[in-house]
Amino acid sequence: MLLNDLALFVRVADCGSISAAAAEMELSAASASAAIKRLEKQLDTSLFVRTTRSLRLTAQGERYLIHCRRALSDLALGEQAIASDKGKVSGTLSLSVSSDFGRNLFVPWLDDFLLDFPQLQVRLHLGDNISSFYHDKIDVAVRYGKPQDSNQVAFPIFTADRVLCASPEYLAKHGKPETLEQLTQHNCLFYKLDERTHDQWQFVRDGQEFKIRVTGNRSANDAEIARRWAVAGKGLVFKSSLDLAEDIMAGRLVPLLPEYRGEVVNLYLVCPGREHVTPVVLLLREMLRQRCKELQTQLAAHQST
Repeated sequence: MLLNDLALFVRVADCGSISAAAAEMELSAASASAAIKRLEKQLDTSLFVRTTRSLRLTAQGERYLIHCRRALSDLALGEQAIASDKGKVSGTLSLSVSSDFGRNLFVPWLDDFLLDFPQLQVRLHLGDNISSFYHDKIDVAVRYGKPQDSNQVAFPIFTADRVLCASPEYLAKHGKPETLEQLTQHNCLFYKLDERTHDQWQFVRDGQEFKIRVTGNRSANDAEIARRWAVAGKGLVFKSSLDLAEDIMAGRLVPLLPEYRGEVVNLYLVCPGREHVTPVVLLLREMLRQRCKELQTQLAAHQST
């Protein structure tokens, strides 16, 4: 049984198409189809139900897929362990990172990380919607909020508060809100995650929780756009202190209502399963924890002056 046949079987199952999987693996459709038939012959069972319009796993195929994923992951872990013993970190790591955090913080941090491990290759996916680990071939994701899937492994990276901010230009024109109730008189900037618009903002003061529904004329499915609109003077934004830290320290954004603490958000490094927790993932985890801590320390020092 060829390992390449197993890898192809997994990709066909994920793509739902032999031709799409073949293109990804730089094979002809005919060669890929022959490989699947060869695997089915060796197992003496059908792995897929084929129709003119679709391709889906049989019950036997579903069970076999679980073991194939585990076997391929174990082999990859073995290769990583050997490389780690030799003091090397190599191979390809596929990363999915939220848009704002990714573009403004993670990318420059990743550049430094790759200087330390020049034999490592990365494929970076940026976006706020949750990626499909298997369909998009993601090894690890950086996301706000703990995943609901109990099979996934989530490492806590950092806990931050959301911060209410606006640009000096916006405040000069519209004034500062002095109370939470006055937020309804301002243009608030929204972003959508998984079809949910974040237009209900939560705060805490003296142990009491407050929720306020705000309105505005702009909403985007990319959280970075909300931040950019705020910097451009288009309204108020309510995002993680990590996402806004550099704008605050540069004076592009001004924190508002400091007597209220914004909703707590947790940043996680997420793997699709325990078998994906490789040495390079653990190195990435420690780098992220250290960098986030340093950034928050810099922001606290800036705000205390």
